[in-house]
Amino acid sequence: MKIRAIITGATGMVGEGVLHECLLSEEVEAVLVVNRRTCGVTHPKLKEIIHADFFDFSPIRDQLSGYNACYFCLGVSSVGMDKETYYRMTYTLTMHVAETLSQLNRDMTFCYVSGAGTDSTEKGRSNWARVKGKTENDLIKLPFRAVFAFRPGFIRRMEGAKFTHPLYKYIGWMFPIGRALFPGGFAKIEEIGQAMINVTLNGYPKKIIEGKDIIALGKKG
Repeated sequence: MKIRAIITGATGMVGEGVLHECLLSEEVEAVLVVNRRTCGVTHPKLKEIIHADFFDFSPIRDQLSGYNACYFCLGVSSVGMDKETYYRMTYTLTMHVAETLSQLNRDMTFCYVSGAGTDSTEKGRSNWARVKGKTENDLIKLPFRAVFAFRPGFIRRMEGAKFTHPLYKYIGWMFPIGRALFPGGFAKIEEIGQAMINVTLNGYPKKIIEGKDIIALGKKG
């Protein structure tokens, strides 16, 4: 099986890295990125749709069928955001996109970038963790071939990345130390991309992909 993937969030750090891995992989034959602004990448395997409103996919719906993977890397930080806006931008938006794709591509594997510390019980004190947990739980209920929630902790940015938070320029030195002391909490962006490709091709016994799983699945070959 060759992968035909839809990627969201390709103008963010995670999405850019996942896109890079997909374009390099011989297992991926086509990639569609759906962005609010261009990712600035050209490649024979790549098609890009610029679409402003992720709460309404009806104008581009007819271009979203024929894919067997979605790597959902779109996300926002809860810092400085009120609860209602964060819920809408995280849960409501993600579910709208996923429900649309599940109607069009029943054989699709959906990989959702969540985060370490996500609350699957939806009852904890942290609002962001509850919202992420609800998003994971409800995605898993959709009629996809498979759904996987990725929970990376600290992520090492891709070399030469264009879309990286400025903070990473100053804290990147922490990665080798953290990886040695807490390997499950520190993942390379390339490992996340390769892990998504591998679960699409081979499946995985767990729906929740923690840091140690990402590293194990992120090995090429």
